[in-house]
Amino acid sequence: MTSCGVSQQRKSPADFRRSADVFKALSNPNRLLIIEALSHGERCVADLTGLVGLDISTVSNHLSVLRGVGLVVDDRRGAQVFYTLRNPCVMNMFCCLEEFQAS
Repeated sequence: MTSCGVSQQRKSPADFRRSADVFKALSNPNRLLIIEALSHGERCVADLTGLVGLDISTVSNHLSVLRGVGLVVDDRRGAQVFYTLRNPCVMNMFCCLEEFQAS
């Protein structure tokens, strides 16, 4: 095991399918903005719509993609849906990317 808990066993391309799906979901700047916003706590769709500056259906579609790969979870409360990060460790990747871009 490496320090981040990834096995050192030989892997095939199929072993990376889920990771590739996560990276694909994160390949949109608006989704990155949503993830960053959720790192500060749960947000409802209306809050995220105002933050991202897109219409509610577009933000909902972005959230659906993020939910589909397991990055976010939703909690329906009456007419509102609140989103949170499923696992805040995704922010470690953001830190790594910032370090990478600075070097």
